[in-house]
Amino acid sequence: MNLIRAVVVVAVIIGVSSRAAEAEPRGRLTKDVLTDSRLFPGARHEYQVYVPAGYTAATPAALMVFQDGAAYAKPDGAFRAAAAFDALIDKGTMPVTVAVFVNPGVVPPTRDGAKPQSIRSFEYDSLSDRYVRFLIEELLPVALKDLNISADPARRAICGMSSGGICAFTAAWKRPDQFGKVMSHIGSFTNIRGGDVYPAIIRKTEPKPIRVYLEDASGDLDNLHGSWPLANQEMAAALKSMGYDMRFDYAEGFGHSGKHGGELFIEALTWLWRDDSHDAPFDASAPLGGDRPLRRQLIPGEAWNVVVDGLGFADAPCTDAAGNFYFCDMKASAVYRVSAADGTQETLANESVSGLEFGPDGRLYGCQGGKQRVIAIDPATGKSEAIASGVTPNDLAITPDGFLYFTDTKAGEVKRVTIATGAVTVAAKGLAGPNGITLSTDGGTLAVSEYRGEQVWTFRVNPDGALDAGMPTMTLRRGEGPEARGDGMAVDIADRYYVTSAVGIQVFDPTGRLSGVMATPNPAKPLTSCILAGPDHEYLYVTNGDTIFRRRLKID
Repeated sequence: MNLIRAVVVVAVIIGVSSRAAEAEPRGRLTKDVLTDSRLFPGARHEYQVYVPAGYTAATPAALMVFQDGAAYAKPDGAFRAAAAFDALIDKGTMPVTVAVFVNPGVVPPTRDGAKPQSIRSFEYDSLSDRYVRFLIEELLPVALKDLNISADPARRAICGMSSGGICAFTAAWKRPDQFGKVMSHIGSFTNIRGGDVYPAIIRKTEPKPIRVYLEDASGDLDNLHGSWPLANQEMAAALKSMGYDMRFDYAEGFGHSGKHGGELFIEALTWLWRDDSHDAPFDASAPLGGDRPLRRQLIPGEAWNVVVDGLGFADAPCTDAAGNFYFCDMKASAVYRVSAADGTQETLANESVSGLEFGPDGRLYGCQGGKQRVIAIDPATGKSEAIASGVTPNDLAITPDGFLYFTDTKAGEVKRVTIATGAVTVAAKGLAGPNGITLSTDGGTLAVSEYRGEQVWTFRVNPDGALDAGMPTMTLRRGEGPEARGDGMAVDIADRYYVTSAVGIQVFDPTGRLSGVMATPNPAKPLTSCILAGPDHEYLYVTNGDTIFRRRLKID
């Protein structure tokens, strides 16, 4: 269960004394330095590897990586991690675990009289994936090259204190496939480099499969960057609200040091490495008013399932009133239908389109930017005809009265096609790479996502097809780069907007507030678009590189 509690430190912690780590470690401790980093050019990273006495190459060992490693490895320090490992491994409350103690990077001087440059804050306080990539791609392959280490994230933990604490959380947050456990002592979840946003991000992100231990005390720092005690309390509350397997040990007094965390280290490790499972169902019955949190849509046990795989490049998801699912394999130059009733697949047309939607006449309309046209496909015969030429459409949306809107990404415009005449006019302009586009359920609002910006614009749709009242009413969360990469869009019966993006599927309520972000099924492949389809239109389908996935949601 979740534990948020105030702790009065006592001399002996249940089970194993906090001073049990005073004994000389029985395993093998080696020291080395990494000097050829690509991600942190010119920096030296000193590190130590502790292999406990119980390690055998025949069985994959668990792994725990410590930032500010020398402080944790110090035999007479606050943590005495190696000897603590020995005590818990002997007791059987912790698996045989290899520890890697990494010091922050230092760039040595090359000029006389110059000082070494510490890059600790850049490495630890930044919210990017650069540091965890350094661990995964550069340091750990060298440090662990002769060891048999488990690849299971549930058997891989990461730890740190102060800036190293937020660093440990960031590493697991970015790569839960690598680290399933986090231990943070006096973590700097403050505005040093923007870390104060984490509680808000946690509350609006699909929960990740990580177990989190936090520790802090009332006497911790309060300075220009923020209040450490308040920041850690905010983190604990956010994690608890989203149902994480978490524990927060908080005490009165102490300061910005490892003293309190060291006293609790044995107990914290015991909790972190315990074997029992965790379940924290979300109470959807609470009076939420107009709020529509993502967790209310997520159904326990429902995950992404493969609909179709082995494609060249999937795009243009579409549906009909019966919930049948349509898509295009752009490399195969074919449009397909997947039955909502039994999942059977059939080919409808030999065309490659990047956007697809039914018009009021029952035909499928598609975008062919490469051929500079918008086409209409007869789903019964597969025959197609151009309804607009000399245009570069990306994605489209169609009103019940016969107006077709498409995004012209390069021009930064939304254009309108009158289907009856084929006339093309500019409906809106000045957008940063408009890409995805969809209409509200009543047809009165057109929403358009920006690929090169970070906004979703909404426009009022007038009876004559003109757009006005254009405003950037939804702000997309960005990934590692400056662009949100807003792509395909969909809307559900409750007028939630779903936008594929660099960080996953972002869900907005009808007022434009971010409800949450769903993880991309396969982050290694491009996430291009989405649609609500299937039985009762309660499945979110996404086109994700060479695979189409779907996931059942609660659509209220």
